Amino acid sequence: MSITASSDKGHTVQPNKQQLLNRLKRIEGQVRGVQKMFENEQYCVDILHQISAVQAATIKVSLALMEDHTHHCVVNAIEEGDKDKAIDELMDVMKRMVR
Repeated sequence: MSITASSDKGHTVQPNKQQLLNRLKRIEGQVRGVQKMFENEQYCVDILHQISAVQAATIKVSLALMEDHTHHCVVNAIEEGDKDKAIDELMDVMKRMVR
């Protein structure tokens, strides 16, 4: 079971939901652009630059989501006495992100 803030049946209310959705939509457009570049046989280095931009954008979304999670879910779990569980879960997520 995960630690969640404002949770109902495993769903968490995201405080920056619209901002993150907008970023994800931009990333989706970037990925489509990379596909088109590949289909059009554009220069490999140019494609790799765009892939790098997509990776950077997804990392920014991940960090923003982690920040929200820490400020809301982890803080609430600590206040409710689930400190060790919240920290363990946060560390698991961080370890997965840096692989």
